[in-house]
Amino acid sequence: MTSGRSERAPSGRMTAEDRRKQIILIAAELFSQKGFRGTTTKEIADRAGVSEAIIFRHFATKDDLYAAILSFKIQQAGERLNTQLTEAARRKDDQVFFGSLAFEMLEFHCKDESFIRLLLYSALEGHDLSSFVFHSAARDFKERIHRYIQQRIADGVFRQINPAVAARAFIGMVLHQAEMRTIYKATDELKISNKQIAERFVEIFLNGISESSPR
Repeated sequence: MTSGRSERAPSGRMTAEDRRKQIILIAAELFSQKGFRGTTTKEIADRAGVSEAIIFRHFATKDDLYAAILSFKIQQAGERLNTQLTEAARRKDDQVFFGSLAFEMLEFHCKDESFIRLLLYSALEGHDLSSFVFHSAARDFKERIHRYIQQRIADGVFRQINPAVAARAFIGMVLHQAEMRTIYKATDELKISNKQIAERFVEIFLNGISESSPR
């Protein structure tokens, strides 16, 4: 069953920007349900209530449309989080830095299940855009976490560990939980809110890498 926003376009002329956004939202839903290969531009056009020519007026190729979807969703995910991480890093507030990261990631994936499905489909189908996400779009984000951990090691707060391994361990916890709830619908194991889950994950993580933690 499709959401209300995926119905045919309402009567009345849309601006070019509104039409582009509508196409992105509809295509994101279809791609997340059927994959890149399983979705045709005709299906997208039919759902949007336009001709394929309109699709290609906004996006030269199907690949360009897919890239625009991922870029749009990455931008959505990063805007709010960037502000929070910048302020927490300035104050060197470990709880807020990692707590904001975990909570916003969980909230984003719960509110928009299509993104994680798009990432999984692109990787399983061997699409070039999976590399775009993991090696380009997410690189700055990962490096930001690495730098924060390195700084806290230099401050003597975190013990001598590999920052890349520590960052991957933390992100792995959070993404696994997001997958459990959005892909596998496993809501019976942790009957607590995303805020509470984020707090528990941060507690476990910081207890493990703090200089004062048992070796």
